Amino acid sequence: MINIVLHEPEIPYNTGNIGRTCVITGASLHLIRPYGFFLNDKMIKRAGLDYWPKLDLHEHDTTEEFYNYFNSLDEHPRLFYATTKGKHRYTDVEYHDGDFIMFGRESAGIPEEILAEHPEDCIRIPMMPEERSLNLSNSAAIILYEALRQLDFPGLETEGELHRLKYQAHH
Repeated sequence: MINIVLHEPEIPYNTGNIGRTCVITGASLHLIRPYGFFLNDKMIKRAGLDYWPKLDLHEHDTTEEFYNYFNSLDEHPRLFYATTKGKHRYTDVEYHDGDFIMFGRESAGIPEEILAEHPEDCIRIPMMPEERSLNLSNSAAIILYEALRQLDFPGLETEGELHRLKYQAHH
């Protein structure tokens, strides 16, 4: 299982989309407060998050509390930091079951004080120079699916069927 971490997320729809992606892929979602919204029933209903009860959600009141949790884990997972300031491409990393991938606030990203302490664990999605960044939920999906691809999509259905018709066999 891959763990997605959102450091002080600001936009509820991004958090909702990422939560949905986590449910669909079997990933866990970790949220570090403060949020830029209220995570309550009204917000969840407005965003159409009917899958939210299925989400493996972990909330952390502070960054320090998250690191205390992370450092207490027996299996000693790795933590990657997704940032436009990273020196390594997200595809250059060999992901393992249990890894954590942190994403920062939509307006500012992960604080540079955190990034500066972990230069080898900072990963980026290549993009055009002069452009700010991809949408947060798109970035999370891109990197999560690369990790899952490397792990051969554990536990996920890899083939689908038509609902009303059958695929025609090619001769």
